[in-house]
Amino acid sequence: METITCPKDTWKTPTAHAYKLPLQQDRTPIFLSTLSSASKSKKMAATSFTPFLSAQTPSSKAAKPAARTVPTLNFSVLSSTSKPLRALKATSNGNGSGVGSAIGARMVSMPAIKPPASLDFETSVFKKEKVSLAGHDEYIVRGGRDFFKLLPDAFKGIKQIGVIGWGSQGPAQAQNLRDSLAEAKSDIVVKIGLRKGSTSFAEARAAGFTEENGTLGDMYETVSGSDLVLLLISDAAQADTYEKLFSHMKPNSILGLSHGFLLGHLQSMGLDFPKNISVIAVCPKGMGPSVRRLYVQGKEGNGAGINSSFAVHQDVDGRSTDVALGWSVALGSPFTFATTLEQEYKSDIFGERGILLGAVHGIVESLFRRYTENGMSEYLAYKNTVECITGIISKTISTQGMLAVYNSLSEEGRKEFEAAYSASYYPCMDILYECYEDVATGSEIRSVVLAGRRFYDKDGLPAFPMGKIDQARMWKVGERVRSALPAGDLGPVYPFTAGVYVALMMAQV
Repeated sequence: METITCPKDTWKTPTAHAYKLPLQQDRTPIFLSTLSSASKSKKMAATSFTPFLSAQTPSSKAAKPAARTVPTLNFSVLSSTSKPLRALKATSNGNGSGVGSAIGARMVSMPAIKPPASLDFETSVFKKEKVSLAGHDEYIVRGGRDFFKLLPDAFKGIKQIGVIGWGSQGPAQAQNLRDSLAEAKSDIVVKIGLRKGSTSFAEARAAGFTEENGTLGDMYETVSGSDLVLLLISDAAQADTYEKLFSHMKPNSILGLSHGFLLGHLQSMGLDFPKNISVIAVCPKGMGPSVRRLYVQGKEGNGAGINSSFAVHQDVDGRSTDVALGWSVALGSPFTFATTLEQEYKSDIFGERGILLGAVHGIVESLFRRYTENGMSEYLAYKNTVECITGIISKTISTQGMLAVYNSLSEEGRKEFEAAYSASYYPCMDILYECYEDVATGSEIRSVVLAGRRFYDKDGLPAFPMGKIDQARMWKVGERVRSALPAGDLGPVYPFTAGVYVALMMAQV
């Protein structure tokens, strides 16, 4: 395999590292890799599914142009005025002339990669294990129902756990904690705290939390009476209520978060948490309903659950690590690993703006318009975008890996996949770097706070709430498509959509 280095004057910024693009004998980018366990068992060649990123030592001198330039790809495939989809190709002129797309020549800047910091920790209650991942040592704690007996020791000094909020994580975490502590024969009370007049009171009562037995009440009264406060309300609500919440917390109590947004918000204003409380985090790697569903499923065995990361941001009395680990084990986490609150919120918000939510919405909206502008019916365009990504592509990647998506295509479909992948990878990476910079600098957090304030009158400004996404043209079409689809119909993989989606996924990695 030969590699080609981009000359420095093609980089987006002078501080960027060089990129190397692995090429096959025909000088086209390599796409296949051993991305699934099945491919490994077949001993396929371990090549890169994306252009290989190689960080070189930056030089203060101007970089000399490489002997060869990167073959130019035809990025006009992303234009809505391009020819029919089946004719789309990403082609290389192979002459090194540099004629073609500016996107292909420009590449993108790559931020400097810092070596991972040590995230070792000490626990007097649970057993810590060391695992080696890609040559880097990390430390974990195993969970399981047989460790629930350790929860009274982990939560020593805690008489009440206040769970604030009843959104995605609140119901799952409150019920899991309650059930785990009951199994451990602990008398710790798990109490739900909600805003006065909240419509969630009825749902909490239906789950067994009531005012009569002291497990349901007002948000701030619950905070005042709790030794461990789990703040599980929305990001915007945290930004609006944190001052009052801090004022109600007992000295030496512990604030628990499942997302580091509040830290980012405080940092953006030059503030920090009160120094008389501890601050920890336990962050399940799944949505709340899954946290509860897999916990319940685990009652039939000893292991089902969702892994969690944990962080100790501030520890005023030395209890925080064991409390955080106890919280995670009580949620049913099979494995708990260490992180920092800052790393958590940056990676989490970045993921939400990218492959988890925002970028996927951007892909389906743009491809829907592209397909319909090129003559595809709205019905097929919706099936080949939203239904394709949320259905067959996601299921295939989840169960068999990304390579299986490519392998499921015909020869012609693979060519179309490669065209879409080639055209999309670097533009996706460029946008994702911009998203990450917005998160890292606090701009994204500030935008979330401002967006949340649009929903009600504040500081003399009238409410101006955002519209609902389901009013957009594509989602109106989706209502008709989904009503006509047979149950369980995942449909075939549409090659072009698959190529763009996998390019996004690999660009975020």
